[in-house]
Amino acid sequence: MIDTPALEVHHLTKFFGRKPREALEQLRSGATRDELAPLGTAAVIDADFTVRQGEIFVVMGLSGSGKSTLIRMLNGLLEATDGGVTVMGEQIAGIPAKRLRQIRRRHVSMVFQHFALLPHRTVLENAAYGLEIQGVASAERRERAERILDRVGLGGWGDKMPAELSGGMQQRVGLARALAADTDILLMDEAFSALDPLIRREMQEQLVELQHELGKTIVFITHDLNEAMYLGDRIAVMRDGRIVQLGTAEEILTEPADDYVAQFVRDVDRARVLTAGNVMEAPRAVVVASAGPRAALRTMRDLQTSMVFVVGAGRRLLGVAHDRDVLRLVQRGERSLDRVISDDHPVVRAGEHLSELFESAVESQLPLAVVDDDGRLLGAVPRVTLLAALGNVSTDTGEPAAVETPATIPVDVITETLHRTAAMQVAAEVADAVRSDAAERSPA
Repeated sequence: MIDTPALEVHHLTKFFGRKPREALEQLRSGATRDELAPLGTAAVIDADFTVRQGEIFVVMGLSGSGKSTLIRMLNGLLEATDGGVTVMGEQIAGIPAKRLRQIRRRHVSMVFQHFALLPHRTVLENAAYGLEIQGVASAERRERAERILDRVGLGGWGDKMPAELSGGMQQRVGLARALAADTDILLMDEAFSALDPLIRREMQEQLVELQHELGKTIVFITHDLNEAMYLGDRIAVMRDGRIVQLGTAEEILTEPADDYVAQFVRDVDRARVLTAGNVMEAPRAVVVASAGPRAALRTMRDLQTSMVFVVGAGRRLLGVAHDRDVLRLVQRGERSLDRVISDDHPVVRAGEHLSELFESAVESQLPLAVVDDDGRLLGAVPRVTLLAALGNVSTDTGEPAAVETPATIPVDVITETLHRTAAMQVAAEVADAVRSDAAERSPA
């Protein structure tokens, strides 16, 4: 279990201008950023958060919100006016310059917006530069840099010069340089904002893949909300130097802290953020297979639905059963659902994004069954819920959730069948009991 956070930020404030102590006292007394303008700029005000090891932590805000100043305090490039930063358990404020450099080399790498490549060095030499600074031997740093270049899709490009590469490829070199240094934390300041949309999306996807593979902690700065929502395990939204909301993408999208955040997220692509697990509803039409056809038919009658989810031990989803098939079983006096359980229905994982659910929702009239990795039924997503989630429309009308499909057999027909076959069911149970008793009495 990981106990030490990658980064701890404690009431961090950065003021540019004269009389920083006076400005700090005014901030503590409730002064706004605008009120302090005659003294200077309060770039970051009382930022307080923790970044866990192995997560992608996104800081998002418009230009001037303070996000770039914040990231430069995380590795000591800017000295804080107040508060502190702890990197892998060590406080960096006020420590000797030599020790700060050691912490950076061991724990923190940075990827810049405009690549910051050395134009007179080859791609391989740029990727290995951080290792050179660390004092790694030439042969080892070459081998490590070549390996990382392969991982970011630049295998075979090591002898090229930066000017020979496209913008997207240059940014991959910058990312390779940070990864080759093998630090615990990557700080990425608007790293993809200079790229065209298609290359930008490719880099976002590759970053997520690399983070899953390598387990790095990433602090990513962006002004692009869709990018923040796609990348971030958690997101800090900044405005005028302050963090106004901190949470998961789903929390920020569905529960904005104020009107500013609500306006900010209004046009986000919800299909890329919300998952089946975020929007699923609890299905009521669920029966355990061992309960038999009569229990399934009663459930469908009471809920006025045409299907039930059939589960086994541990709520593992076996399939669905439809009202007409179950009715025939009851009419014949059969006591097992096995013959009519169908697996011809849509099943999705809880972590699948809504954008991945459209095809399944269109191809079937049934609600999407949401299961975990072990096949256990967690919930269901009917079409109405999927569409409402995409449009940010509440489905809470006070009426029961429309998770189940409408019934195709009248209630009175089902009730009459259950009553008429009740004697048949009792007779079958008595016969079973007699046979069981006879078997116990017969000599071995």
